[in-house]
Amino acid sequence: MKRKIFVAILFINFICFSQDNAFTEKEIAINVIIDGTLVLPKAEKPPLAIIIAGSGPTDRNGNQNFLKSNNLKKLAEGLSKNGIASFRYDKRIVKQIRKGDVDPNTLFDDFVTDAISVVDYFKNSKEFNGIYVIGHSQGSLVGMLAAKNRANGFVSLAGAGQNIGDVIVEQVGQTAPHLKADAEKVVRVLKTGKTTNDYPPMLGSLFSSDLQPFMINWMSYEPTLLIKELNIPILLINGTKDLQVSVEEAKLLKAANEKAELKIIDKMNHVLFTIEGDRLENSKSYNEPFRKITQELLDSVVKFIKS
Repeated sequence: MKRKIFVAILFINFICFSQDNAFTEKEIAINVIIDGTLVLPKAEKPPLAIIIAGSGPTDRNGNQNFLKSNNLKKLAEGLSKNGIASFRYDKRIVKQIRKGDVDPNTLFDDFVTDAISVVDYFKNSKEFNGIYVIGHSQGSLVGMLAAKNRANGFVSLAGAGQNIGDVIVEQVGQTAPHLKADAEKVVRVLKTGKTTNDYPPMLGSLFSSDLQPFMINWMSYEPTLLIKELNIPILLINGTKDLQVSVEEAKLLKAANEKAELKIIDKMNHVLFTIEGDRLENSKSYNEPFRKITQELLDSVVKFIKS
């Protein structure tokens, strides 16, 4: 499969100020594929957190399709109020969808390439006192790969410790137990690098033929092996109310790298909100942008970066 090489276009489009003047925002294009928002606190030469979004067509604010939580935007603004700059960006698929020109050959490795481009861009600018990568959900694995030998620290938010194929099998087993054996069979084939048409229609959203090359590429990475190779400070954060990634995933990452700091936050869900009620409240919160992100999460990330 041919790789497209994009020439970096480095420019700043405009600057906007928050109402309380606690920070400024700059819209930056890292290259022809990646656009994002740089949030700058008043502090001189602050540390920079690069925020990488999770799976699907997730934009820089943590939103996709009809689900709007603005969780990553709130994280960025919260960091700025504590003297930490941040850059969050739209995944390449977001820009493609907006243009109506989706590349069917996009692979997981392309997301890693984009993240590395972002890290290198800001590292080369020499404008920040340290570069920290924060990866949410799928972005945790992307962030591990991008942070290695480049960043000063890495934060995993709701990141999986198992291979994504095993995570999928586990999730299918929880939501549709009668399909778990079929999911296991497909994942076994994909892990060998081969495609298959032998799957029930009900699993088509996970294993359709056009998705399989992406899934094969994604499954080629083992999070526990990658995090073991990171020789930088690491903070692992998961919430007890996460419907998608259990706290056991963070514990697997911790076991793989004993130097990593593990933080389990009570009642925090996958989109970083505190949930007091049941599963229905939890699910609804994915589309409730009025909520605040969990303060303990913000405090933990701030402390990690500043220490």
